Amino acid sequence: MKIAFLTSGGIAPCLSASIGRLTENYLTTYPDVEIIGYLNGYKGLLLGDSISFPKSLLGNTDKFYQFGGSPIGNSRVKLTNIDDCIKKRYVKNGESPLEVAANQLIKDKITILHTIGGDDTNITAADLSNYLKENNYNLTVVGLPKTVDNDVYPITQTLGAWTAAEQGAIFFENVANENTTSDRQLIIHEVMGRHCGWLTAATALEYRKRLNNMHFIPEIGLSKEKWEIHSVLLPEDEINFEKECERLNKVMDKYDCVNVFLSEGSGMDVIIAETEKTGETVLRDAFGHVRLDDLKPGEWFAKQLGKRLNANKVLVQKSGYFGRSSKANQADLDLIFEVADHAVKSAVAGINGVVGWDEDNNNTLSCIDFNRIKGGKPFDTTLAWYVNMIQEINAI
Repeated sequence: MKIAFLTSGGIAPCLSASIGRLTENYLTTYPDVEIIGYLNGYKGLLLGDSISFPKSLLGNTDKFYQFGGSPIGNSRVKLTNIDDCIKKRYVKNGESPLEVAANQLIKDKITILHTIGGDDTNITAADLSNYLKENNYNLTVVGLPKTVDNDVYPITQTLGAWTAAEQGAIFFENVANENTTSDRQLIIHEVMGRHCGWLTAATALEYRKRLNNMHFIPEIGLSKEKWEIHSVLLPEDEINFEKECERLNKVMDKYDCVNVFLSEGSGMDVIIAETEKTGETVLRDAFGHVRLDDLKPGEWFAKQLGKRLNANKVLVQKSGYFGRSSKANQADLDLIFEVADHAVKSAVAGINGVVGWDEDNNNTLSCIDFNRIKGGKPFDTTLAWYVNMIQEINAI
């Protein structure tokens, strides 16, 4: 039995821990197993660039849990995007990336491939598995669902998302102190989330929990209200900009500051339309996704809100890289162990799919068929904890 690991897409606080737990499982149960890791995701697979995992790792895999990121590296490569793979010189003209990747797996005699990534990563893994089966090579592919956005159907909770929310809250705990540097200050906390507002909402929830543990000094102006969240903007919510500005102006007048938690996908369609109207090109990645770092939604909202609120100082801070690069917290470690253990059992049994809590099957932990995996799952804004939080924020 020969196992290969591959991590792909953006990083999340689960990759290193997932590899550590998978490695421990295999080395403990199957002493003769061979394990390799393809370096930098599908790029490494296409180029035949890999590293061997020595048997000496057995009993030392707890070291993986100290780190964020991926010990074998990541990249954003889509095997079905032939032009992009040729442009980046991962394959030659006339070659099929899918065929090149499949041949590399055959050459390396891989029997089980574990992909750790989001919907794009695992859908690509499914394409690879199907291609190999059509060409009479039996490879079991079992994915682990990674994304801080927590937006993969039908996975209830993706790996790394809880940690990212906690780290985003810690990030803003420091940033919020910037409200002491100016009067009429607007602070926008831009949180990752292209189509889904879960991370922004969960980060806001974690931040407010931490806020409740702080001791304020209202007698000299250090009131809790100045450190509170005053607005949460999500892609799932239709933003009545005029009404929100009217409400936030009252907050600004009363507390001399406004703190906004903004999901980076909020108002994206409006920003894209306005950008293209000016004749500018909206850049996209290999998967066709808008490159939000170039679109700069935080800056767009800062400009619009800054004018409407007569802010004397405007600050935009992004917690994305801070949060997603953290090591996994205990809640995520527990989830990672549960998912990784089931992934090994599924792989050895020859079951292909992505392991996770299946929300369409009473949140049962199972290996979910690749055909049911897709991204873009919206955050449910009717959840009681979110509704209650927004009601409290709007009452400030």
